[in-house]
Amino acid sequence: MMVRILSILPGFVGALCLIIVGISLIGYQSAESGSEVPIVPCSEGEIVCNIGMTGSDMEVPLAFMLLDIKLEVEWSEPNRGWIGVVESEAAETCPPDSNGLTQCESEDINNFLITGGPDSDGSLEFQIDPGSYRFVSGGYDGAGLDSQLVKMSTSIHLNNYVELVLALASGLLLLGAGEMAFPLRNLVNRFREK
Repeated sequence: MMVRILSILPGFVGALCLIIVGISLIGYQSAESGSEVPIVPCSEGEIVCNIGMTGSDMEVPLAFMLLDIKLEVEWSEPNRGWIGVVESEAAETCPPDSNGLTQCESEDINNFLITGGPDSDGSLEFQIDPGSYRFVSGGYDGAGLDSQLVKMSTSIHLNNYVELVLALASGLLLLGAGEMAFPLRNLVNRFREK
């Protein structure tokens, strides 16, 4: 009888793991939000179309490797300007001033570009992994654009490997709890007696 009572704990933990996996499969999707993002204007006839860069790094801690986070960004004027995500090392090559302006052109940051950029089609999808990043923006030659509306949404799930481990742990805990409460050998012995 005592073993059956003790089987409640692994059964509870197994059920909890199963609930967490179920919630992760559904995931979390944030509501779409919008804001005006400054773009470095590039008037017709300018020799250089400089880029803008955020003034500080976006640090993503190592613990985020347990999550699958996706940031989707869409901007309203894809023919006149662009937005991108670069590795933070880009700030060493193209340091932004206090206003976020750099002396670099889009070609200078291509080696650091992760997603988006001058060749994008008005949207980007950023898979957020542990690391250090910065956002960049720029205008196309002759655009004269100084800002544009940007819409963002985020989706969050547990990493696929974490979901798999939790699902396996859940199964083993529930099987163990079942074996503790109703040992299989007792059921087999009952059938043999009949």
